[in-house]
Amino acid sequence: MAKEECHTQWNKTGDASAIRNRRRPPSTQDNNRHTSGNVSGGDSLSSNGSSRQLPDGQSNESSSKMLLMLVVGLSFSTRLYKITEPAHVCWDETHFGKMGSYYINRTFFFDVHPPLGKMLIGLAGHLTGYDGTFPFIKPGDKYEQHNYWGMRGFCAVLGSFLPILSYLIVLELSQSSTAALITAVLLIFDTGCITISQYILLDPVLMFFIMAAVFSTVKFNQQKHRPFSSPWWLWLVLTGVSLAGALGVKFVGLFVVLLVGLNTVGDLWRLLGDLSLSLMDIAAHLLARVFGLIVLPLFFYVTIFAVHFVVLNKSGPGDGFFSSAFQSRLIGNNLHNASMPEYLAYGSTITVKNLRIAGGYLHSHWHLYPEGAGAKQQQVTAYLHKDYNNLWLVNRQDNNSQTESPDLVRHGDVIRLEHKETTRNLHSHLHEAPLTRKHFQVTGYGINGTGDANDLWQVEVCGGRKGDLVKVLRSKVRFLHRATGCVLYSSGKTLPKWGWEQVEVTCSPYLKETPSSQWNIEDHINPKLPNISLSVLKPHFLEILVESHIVMIRGNSGLKPKDNEMNSKPWHWPINYQGLRFSGVNETEYRVYLLGNPVIWWLNLASLGLYLIMASVASVAIQRGFTLTPRRREHSSVLMRGGGLLFLGWLLHYAPFYTMGRVLYYHHYFPAMLFSSMLTGITLDVLLKNADLLLRPPFCDRLERVSQTVLLLSVLYSFYLFHPLSYGMRGPLSHEPGSTMAGLKWMESWEF
Repeated sequence: MAKEECHTQWNKTGDASAIRNRRRPPSTQDNNRHTSGNVSGGDSLSSNGSSRQLPDGQSNESSSKMLLMLVVGLSFSTRLYKITEPAHVCWDETHFGKMGSYYINRTFFFDVHPPLGKMLIGLAGHLTGYDGTFPFIKPGDKYEQHNYWGMRGFCAVLGSFLPILSYLIVLELSQSSTAALITAVLLIFDTGCITISQYILLDPVLMFFIMAAVFSTVKFNQQKHRPFSSPWWLWLVLTGVSLAGALGVKFVGLFVVLLVGLNTVGDLWRLLGDLSLSLMDIAAHLLARVFGLIVLPLFFYVTIFAVHFVVLNKSGPGDGFFSSAFQSRLIGNNLHNASMPEYLAYGSTITVKNLRIAGGYLHSHWHLYPEGAGAKQQQVTAYLHKDYNNLWLVNRQDNNSQTESPDLVRHGDVIRLEHKETTRNLHSHLHEAPLTRKHFQVTGYGINGTGDANDLWQVEVCGGRKGDLVKVLRSKVRFLHRATGCVLYSSGKTLPKWGWEQVEVTCSPYLKETPSSQWNIEDHINPKLPNISLSVLKPHFLEILVESHIVMIRGNSGLKPKDNEMNSKPWHWPINYQGLRFSGVNETEYRVYLLGNPVIWWLNLASLGLYLIMASVASVAIQRGFTLTPRRREHSSVLMRGGGLLFLGWLLHYAPFYTMGRVLYYHHYFPAMLFSSMLTGITLDVLLKNADLLLRPPFCDRLERVSQTVLLLSVLYSFYLFHPLSYGMRGPLSHEPGSTMAGLKWMESWEF
């Protein structure tokens, strides 16, 4: 068929070039054909594109089904193979497996990502018999009798859908089974995609929802000629649900939300130019998309958090990251169902909690600052756990708090805070803080409540006015030092051994309100005041939803690399510069190393540049009105629309990482890699089908077949060489004789 098509094309053109120097004036009809429509597909692709592949439609359909079945079989077999090995914790399984256990045990925890991925992992474990008792302490811990395969299997199944969805997406965009099959082969036999799909991680869950959103968007675009029909609504709703799923797993799901949003803007712009539609019709289209792509995803996204808060109702390791009011919701927390006076008063015994993530409780102890860490006075720190040394007495500035009816503390009052255990006052002076430069040292000074003017602090209720009362749990409070004008501050920095590795507390001269300088009153004891149940102070759902997002965003931005951890830079990723060790470091251990199949990754990188060249040439040819044969016009449309959508998807999932201040890792590139692989399938297919631009008819079909065969064999052979990285290996290391990977360290930066 390829040979016959090649000869036919030669006879039609009479020249090796399909873009002639002879120009024709572009008609309105031709301009509309090339400029209207979606970025993901045009009329020519959705109406009769598939019939061009084979003259017999029934045979074509049968062939497509067989190819799809082949893709499904290969995808599931490569992902599920050796799914239980190694039988110990690998890399980030220590985090996400543990979080799945927390869901089974209903124990509250904190993570920088939204909850859907961990929730689904926990559900998969529960349904397959895992009881949530494995501790997931560190990589290398053996699972022994614990049933872990269900959680791994769930991630592997979702990872198996990635080549399948990519095949279907490319098939829809290009109407070419060859382009779709090239894409599927690239993803099926990529060692990196296999490795990242086989473990208890969020990445396969995230990528599944990303691909589902793109596939649903493409299918929705193909229904443009049947607006408001059942399939049209179905694919619109599935797009919205998939967007909520992607964002519900990780915040980087915003990138696919942006991709679908830009596609929708282009779609609405096309509709606005359709003069056969009334303004009411366009308004109906707009409202339908607002419902399907904004309201519905938002509803599902909020529902995910509602389920998250209902399931995790027991106190756990995540309590300290959240406000005292938030903690009062959790069963087992000392604030749950507790009672205490509602408003702060003089003479009260209190604990004071910082509002930054891991800011800690204001704390002191008998130990002094050492030489070289400011004045050699009593240490004041922030401590992350409940402790008797967190208790402070609230005194008036004249130290007189003995009244029969205690007065309430108000915004603007000046107080002294006396440490209950050591009887020293909270104190600051112009000595430099031990770790944070340009901040002042905070100490404990005096004895039995007596000290000096440097012990005075002014209470400020954030957002309050003079005379406002300080409410326990709910009020955000700052303490301004009267003598120096600085504000009490938790730096988040860990003190050395002499400070018991607790958190540094300073007095900051920078008065901008930040969580580090904001505190709240948590425990409050005053027998002279009536107690109220803290249940009346518990925050409502919208408050805890907003607080959880603030904490997650702060946590994400504050992520720093750990010692000996393989963090990387965005420019490393497309060139496969550096992998990531999942398991094992010596010849006796089971070693797994995350690294993309180098042939595939370097081919993808080359195809990105090739695509830009081909798309630019096609765009200029169309814009200048060169005569193109119908087949050339079709290929140009595939490049501009289908390829344009995929290139935009790659760009949106890759370029933003250059602007991020948080620590980055190799696995962050894999969503972008999916788009580049799909783009490679379309680019190579269009390139090979236009071989007659360079070769005469007898050779163009041979070039296409030979190139496809060489590509397939190269991918399969490189997979054969590098598959031990994915499925694990023991024995000599790569630089030792007899190693499985001997001679395969093609880049010095690879550390397998």
